[in-house]
Amino acid sequence: MKKYSLYQVDSFTKDKFFGNPAGVVPNADGLTDEQMQQIAREMNNSETAFILSPDGSDHEVRVRFFTPTTEVPSCGHATIAAHYVRAVEKELTNSTVVQKIGVGILPVEIKKQDNDYKIIMTQGAIEFSDPLSSEVEMDILKACGLFSAERDIRCPIQIVSTGHSKVLIGMKSRQVLNSLKPDLTRLAEISQSIECNGYFVFTFDSDDEAVLTHGRMFAPAIGIAEDPVTGNANGPLGAYIVKHGLVPIRAETFSFSGMQGEAIGRLGIVDVDVLVKDGKPQCVKVGGQAVIVFKTEMEI
Repeated sequence: MKKYSLYQVDSFTKDKFFGNPAGVVPNADGLTDEQMQQIAREMNNSETAFILSPDGSDHEVRVRFFTPTTEVPSCGHATIAAHYVRAVEKELTNSTVVQKIGVGILPVEIKKQDNDYKIIMTQGAIEFSDPLSSEVEMDILKACGLFSAERDIRCPIQIVSTGHSKVLIGMKSRQVLNSLKPDLTRLAEISQSIECNGYFVFTFDSDDEAVLTHGRMFAPAIGIAEDPVTGNANGPLGAYIVKHGLVPIRAETFSFSGMQGEAIGRLGIVDVDVLVKDGKPQCVKVGGQAVIVFKTEMEI
């Protein structure tokens, strides 16, 4: 038997019971794949992060992410949670940590602010899919509970990835966004054919100058009915906004904040930075705050 620490952390917020909850096991060395999956299922958060010792000289720490049903290669809010816990435990100052995750070796910035931390993760390579067929588009809209007239016609329905792909679906109204009741079974079925598990529905309909977008993310194919606040959706959205010229870009870095979680009472804010060169997105960073809800120990 070995004792393992287990944290519950709310990411993309400083208020407990808001943002996106993630489990974190900071001393996961010795756990089997099966045990990690069992812990993630028991925690029943959208993801649980497991911090492991490095297995090479090109990184300082490994992190693995599990939903209640499967391992995923990358996760925004669980990365924020994992490195927040690590920073608190190690009492880190401003620094950069090189992590190895499922999509590669990437830096994470630790910013100490007012005796607390903000975590900024560099996401994986930006990838845009080919356009979806009109038939698939209509199928997705119907499964989301959307009518064609509610779409933002500037926004093509497209699969975009910065490590963990999402279908991006732009719409006109925040009121309609927050009233959506998607057919989760049908979305899971479509995921099998398009090879993408997440659907991020977003709008530019914001009455807050500090918030550019509002969104909701559904991923029933991997056991997540609705993810409260999603770094791996808002990050691709940043690259997508630049690619399609949806807002004026006047600098080498395009920065914005995306709000998510309103419809399910778990409001959170994701800060996104997109490095831009010759009008094209080159690299995406996602940042946010976090708060520890509880810490406990378990013996396995």
